[in-house]
Amino acid sequence: MTRAALQELFDRHPSNPILTVADLPYRANSVFNPGAGRVGGETLLLVRVEDLRGISHLIVARSADGATAWRFDEEPLIVPEPDRHPEEIWGCEDPRLTWLPEREEWVIAYTAYSRRGPLVSLAMSRDFTDVRRLGPAMPPEDKDAALFPRRIDGRWAMIHRPSPLRGGAHIWISYSPDLHHWGDHELLLEARDGAWWDAGKIGLGPPPLETADGWLVCYHGAHGTASGPIYRVGLALLDLDDPRRVLRRTDEWVFGPQAPYERGGDVNKVVFPTGWVLDEATGTLSLYYGAGDSVIALATANLADILALMRTVPAG
Repeated sequence: MTRAALQELFDRHPSNPILTVADLPYRANSVFNPGAGRVGGETLLLVRVEDLRGISHLIVARSADGATAWRFDEEPLIVPEPDRHPEEIWGCEDPRLTWLPEREEWVIAYTAYSRRGPLVSLAMSRDFTDVRRLGPAMPPEDKDAALFPRRIDGRWAMIHRPSPLRGGAHIWISYSPDLHHWGDHELLLEARDGAWWDAGKIGLGPPPLETADGWLVCYHGAHGTASGPIYRVGLALLDLDDPRRVLRRTDEWVFGPQAPYERGGDVNKVVFPTGWVLDEATGTLSLYYGAGDSVIALATANLADILALMRTVPAG
């Protein structure tokens, strides 16, 4: 399988970018890195908005077809509340949304930007008209987190990315009996070394997706170059019963910055997926991503094609 064939897995939507700062009902610097889900028969994006101070908050946008005619709520859903939540003093960023059928509510994993660095915070919502914060789940520095939609051996599981003082930034998995207390931390997926596209730093994209072949994981890799990092996308499969077991992982990236809105922006050469929605009837997987840290774009693929590819890539 050639790199060109791999990259053809995902097709960019002809309306890209599907959301820009001009679509907001108020002034801001940029919109990017949205969480995604299906709520009330519509596609919902929980959008990161960076305001003109440089501080981010989260607002809901809805669309009937998941691509056009987006409607923003009148007020943000999550704004920093540093008086009550000091970990949010510099903003709330990069949400991932996971529906928990057992609880009949969504869990929002987002990055709270504290004075000590970014950390993982959790919040709950039933329909994104209101929200209940659970507070920090991981200390700084940690980000790029999302939960699995069901318990694994009786416990909730979360993927996240701590950033150590030494060495690379790798993807970890942790467990909780109650969504409040997290432990049994274990390294899950390592950033590669040297010249690889995902050497040095990787992080989770959307929440893990349950398939017949395993948990499908989408992740970003930041490859350092003389002109700055290039953010590209890879895929992995985890064992359904024990997601600590990596079954397969693409050695080549499957999606990278090519379009002008991806190669330019506040941060150049960035595709940063944070949400996806599966159409069970058609098998179409819609991937929502931040482009250039400035706009939101959409790419689609067929889940059957993705799984067929994953059966051909190296074992984990």
